[in-house]
This record gives sequence, structure tokens and C-alpha cells, in this order.
Amino acid sequence: MAGDPRHESRSVLIEADGGSRGNPGQAAYGAVLIDAATGAVIAERAECIGVATNNVAEYRGLLAGLELYNEHAPDADLEVRMDSKLVVEQMSGNWKIKHPDMRPLAMAARRLAPVGATYTWIPREQNRHADRILNQALDTQAGKPSKPTRKTSSVVEPASVVEPAPVVEPVETTNKRTGPSRDRGTPTTLILVRHGETAHTADKKFSGRNGADPGLNADGLAQVRAVADWLAPLSDEIDVVVSSPLRRTRETAEIIAERLGREVETEDGLVEAAFGTWDGLTFGEVQQEYPDDLDAWLGSMDIGPGGGDSVIEMDGRVRQARDRLLAAYPGKVVLAVSHVTPIKLMVRMALGAPLDAVYRMELAPASVTVVSWFEDGQASMRMFNARPMEAAFLAR
Repeated sequence: MAGDPRHESRSVLIEADGGSRGNPGQAAYGAVLIDAATGAVIAERAECIGVATNNVAEYRGLLAGLELYNEHAPDADLEVRMDSKLVVEQMSGNWKIKHPDMRPLAMAARRLAPVGATYTWIPREQNRHADRILNQALDTQAGKPSKPTRKTSSVVEPASVVEPAPVVEPVETTNKRTGPSRDRGTPTTLILVRHGETAHTADKKFSGRNGADPGLNADGLAQVRAVADWLAPLSDEIDVVVSSPLRRTRETAEIIAERLGREVETEDGLVEAAFGTWDGLTFGEVQQEYPDDLDAWLGSMDIGPGGGDSVIEMDGRVRQARDRLLAAYPGKVVLAVSHVTPIKLMVRMALGAPLDAVYRMELAPASVTVVSWFEDGQASMRMFNARPMEAAFLAR
């Protein structure tokens, strides 16, 4: 590995590759993290992964590059460059992901990639560094001189498996860059709290607005009490507490509101998505029972899971809820208890990110996210996925 692990850069590049000798065959990946301004290598990684296809190895290279990014330059702007048209188009949201080997790798990459990451296809001859180190890994394992890794274009997923799909959601244009000194008035600040853990949370089950509506379990109650104690010093600054109407959010809101000396109001737009026939099932169970529906959902933002709410439908509903809160409490601090999907959509709106940014976020139970909206429509995200052990956060 090259470079100083403490290196920070405003803008970095990932060059990643993967390949197999045979398809499938013995495979490896290579990934390089580069300072975009100087071209200096910050870090690199290559590893043999056993028998795999070219496409799997390429995704593994992307994942390794994203891990390097998070280790060495997590605050930098990121561009990913690969000679895999498949990976670039799928990660850009232009092609659907239907192959079962690709889907979990793409989801893992979305979780690791920062909001705003871009993906660029480059010719293979411009990706020599990553190609070289993956071949070195394979040669070392085989105990023989370097041999080019074969990448056969004919084995890339055919059109029946990987299909172009239009990008349905443009990036919002309201968030123009402004200097930090610009006076935009007093913002309306939303302290977005995810509900505490339930039995469904612990078992990683789909749990939507039309499902069983579980309450908090013992761990969830403890999590929420800790958040309430953490927020208590801010009781004079928090003007109102609102909640989704579901049981787990109401229980969370009531514990926090009692600690703050506030009453709880209900905002229906903060409710979780409906997951239809998937409610109460794990991802693995859905994969077994509804494989075609799962493929359709993962490939489109306008198809609801199990006949439930699509991401596009949820985005519209959450936007309306946000607008109601901003209109009702201008210049105030609102603590809103909600669920994973609405909170992620609030964040993506604040950042002006595309809809698929929701797949790159993770929210812990009873976590706190803070976003401020100004009168001119612009927003500032002040905290994401924080929990009581972290520092105090609110500065009005």
C-alpha cells in the first residue's frame, strides 16, 4: 500500500478492475485510490477471490476501491473510473440489475459510496494500474510469471439480463451553491429521529405502514430513553414534537416529548412506506417467495415492493409532509419521529441528490439526523445517523 493513510484530498479518483482466467475461473481484483489534483497514489489493494466471473471480480474491485476511499479520504469528492461498461452503467442507475450475483454487490457498493459519487467508463488501456496489480496477485498465487487476465466481452450479461432503463428522477435544482457568509435568515430545523428497535428491526424484516405495527422492544425502549436524555439539554430550543402515526414512532415520540416537556402532534406524511405482501418477511424470504417482484422493485423507482409504495410515491408524500412542517413552524426547531425511508428521502432532498441516493445511506434505530431549511428553499444538513455517544449537535 502506498501513501500516507492520513492523507486528505478535496477530490479523489478510484480506478478499479477485476478479471478471471477463464470465465468463470481463478479471479482477482485491483483498486487504486488517486489524488485527482496531483495524480499521486494514496492507496491500492489487490486480492485473489477464488473462482468467479469477470463481472463479479469487477464489482469486487469497485468495493475494494470504495473501502479505500472511506479509509483514506471519506470527505473528498469522488469519481470512479472503470473499463467495465456493465458496472459503470448499473452504478449510474442507467441499467437494471437483474443477475442474482450482481445485485448484492451493487447494493453493498451503494452503501459504501458517498452521495454525489460519479462513475465514468474508460478504455482498458487507461486502467493499467488496477489491471497490473490484479494480475500480479493472480501470478503470485499461481507461482508463475505474469499472464494477462482474460476479459471476454461475449460473457458480459446479455441484453435479456441487463437492460437499459431511463433515469426517472432528475436532481433537484433548488440547492444552488452559496457562500457561507450569505445571510439567509432563520432556518426551520428538523431533528429527524428514527424510532427505536422493534422485533421486526432486530430480525431485519420489512415493516411498513399497513403491517403488524410492532411496538418497541426492551432494547428499543433503552435506546429511546438514551436519546431523550441526550436531547434534554436542548428542551428550550425544541419548539414542537411530531410523530408518524405508527405505534413504534408514537412510543418513541412520547418518551422523548415527556423528557422535553412537550406534547406530541401527529403528521401522517412521516409514516413508513407500505411493503404490501412483503410485510413481516426478511429480504431472503422475499427473494425465495417473490423473486420476480423483487427483480422488478430493484430495477425501478416507480414499482412498489409487494404492491406497496414505490420510492417515487414515497418521495412525493414525504415532500408534502416536509412542506407542511416548514409552513406550520417557520423559523422553529421541530423534532420529528419517523422511519428509515422518510428520513432518507428528507436527506436526499436537502442534498439535491438523485433518488437512488437512499440506497447509499444507513440509519440505526433511535438515530438522530438534523437538516435545516431556509426561506429561499436551500438546505443544510447538520448531522446524520448520530447517537447519544456522539457530540451535541444543534447550533441555531
